[in-house]
Amino acid sequence: MDFNIELIGIIAAILTTSGFAPQIYKSLKTKEVGGVSLTMYVVMFIGLLFWLYYGILMNSFSMILANTVSGMLVLVQIVAKIIYSNAKPS
Repeated sequence: MDFNIELIGIIAAILTTSGFAPQIYKSLKTKEVGGVSLTMYVVMFIGLLFWLYYGILMNSFSMILANTVSGMLVLVQIVAKIIYSNAKPS
């Protein structure tokens, strides 16, 4: 694959993947997840798995990287939502 095209993909991957970080940081810091939609994050995670598989089939490093990292971040948010939703207030 053309290096310049893959470089565009890597830049896009960094920008879109980093978009999850502020919400995850806030959730972990405050342990407040009331405004976080579990359904949205589960659907997003499933979609990311399909994008990851597609990236593997296309042999696209940027797609594999973006969807692996995004999937891990989304999974952290899902776990935080489950844990903090069930936690008793202190």
